[in-house]
Amino acid sequence: MVTDIAQMPSTHAFRPQSSHEENRQMPPTLTKAEEAVPFREKMQTVVGIATSGRPEILAELVRQLAHQTVKPDRIIISYAKPDDISAISQTLRDMASLELVTGYQGASVQRNVILDRLEDEDIILFFDDDFFPHPTYIARMVEAFRDNPNILGATGQVLADGAQGPGLRIEDANRLNAQANTEAVFKIEDAFNTYGCNMVFRCAAIKRLGARFDERLPLYSWYEDIDFSRSLLPHGKVVKVNSAQGVHLGNKTGKGSGIRLGYSQIINCIYLAQKGTYPWSNAIKSAGRHLTINSLKSLRPEYYVDRKGRLLGNLIGLGDLLRNRITPERAATLHSKKKAS
Repeated sequence: MVTDIAQMPSTHAFRPQSSHEENRQMPPTLTKAEEAVPFREKMQTVVGIATSGRPEILAELVRQLAHQTVKPDRIIISYAKPDDISAISQTLRDMASLELVTGYQGASVQRNVILDRLEDEDIILFFDDDFFPHPTYIARMVEAFRDNPNILGATGQVLADGAQGPGLRIEDANRLNAQANTEAVFKIEDAFNTYGCNMVFRCAAIKRLGARFDERLPLYSWYEDIDFSRSLLPHGKVVKVNSAQGVHLGNKTGKGSGIRLGYSQIINCIYLAQKGTYPWSNAIKSAGRHLTINSLKSLRPEYYVDRKGRLLGNLIGLGDLLRNRITPERAATLHSKKKAS
């Protein structure tokens, strides 16, 4: 089923909040009874994918989702431009479970478009458009959430992460998933946060708390996963489910400029520390670590990373920080000639 939200023009870079004070309001709390609401016998699942600039990879991911041992009841793809979904075949588009919605560009905004379309599902699984889950991924997450009603957020085990290098191919993901042994590692452990490429949340808690992805974090939305998942911690657990596995390609297509990412690496963590969803000690270490790495590696940059652009963005962010100008949305207005990040 194809559904277009026509009133949301895809040409906008980001959609600002109507008021910055909205981000500082305390969410309603869950009672103990609400936290422990059991799931129905057959849990309803929805997969949400915010996509940009990776049509072929997205199409393959959608095709593979149909082969999960527990199939999602709905797949909602939030895209910004028609080209983003151009490779999805008509056969896949005709699936009753598939919904295509369009709106503004940016990870946080596009994920909120997905949240707005939730109905009465039990859990929502957010996948990056280049994360390929093992065929048992949804089944393992269903087991974890059903058996542990205090879990509100979860992330799986990433078998390989191409974001740490030049990126992986779909063939690499298929091979690694085929070799994985998900039977031997059913262990759940507390997690600091969910990892944005694969994260799962309890829908009832999201609705009750009014949880949203922060739209002041534009475009790539650096650390929006930390902000969203840690906002749930006062009300339940955030965990890692080691048996729910998959591969993150870390594809470099669709990324923004290095200068924008570099700016976000400094400003976003400080902004989240001010909000209270990211400890100040972690924020300072994160900003310092990225500034150091970008400074050193800009001397001999990797071919797949715009280190000089990131360093420039870091320095602009530091300048704003010294002026007490904590405006993460400014990243959307920065430009550089080189687009690889």
